Amino acid sequence: MGHSQTTIYWASAQTRKLDVQLITIIDAKTNSEFNAVRQLCWDYREFLLKLGPKDEETVTTFYSRETYAKIMDTLELEHSPPKGCVKLALKGSEPVGCGMSHRFMPGTAEIKRVFVREEARGLGVGRELMNSLIGQCRADDYSRIFMDTGVSLKAAQNLYLSLGFRLRGPYQDVPELARDRLVFFEMDL
Repeated sequence: MGHSQTTIYWASAQTRKLDVQLITIIDAKTNSEFNAVRQLCWDYREFLLKLGPKDEETVTTFYSRETYAKIMDTLELEHSPPKGCVKLALKGSEPVGCGMSHRFMPGTAEIKRVFVREEARGLGVGRELMNSLIGQCRADDYSRIFMDTGVSLKAAQNLYLSLGFRLRGPYQDVPELARDRLVFFEMDL
């Protein structure tokens, strides 16, 4: 079975030389692709830890290394088709981003762990990951998508709003420690 993919091109002029790179969004299916996604998820966790003391407290409270390792161990099961997916963004053959969805409740998907490495930011990778995830949720017959992100992640918030998500309140119980540190989104499909 082949990969479902989206391709974007970008070019940058560096010292009078044009550097054209291929960005591809694929469905993770092989062990090496899932391992690349796991590494990106660990990179995402490290990125969140460095945002500031409040973010660090939230991450270490809810996603201790042990808890996060368990989540990573079950990644394929939690986000497997037909009611979930794991997307991997490649710049050439180098993994630079990921995102995933899973069934949250009947008719509703949740998008999780959308992350793009720093060297690939500004190239449209996050937008293409999100478009691919939204398209998969539609194909899986969901009527709604939930997601959340940190209050300090303004670029992510702007991206989600520009794609048609709207702000909403928490869609699950959120411990008091994290209530003022998360922003919640919803999109009708």
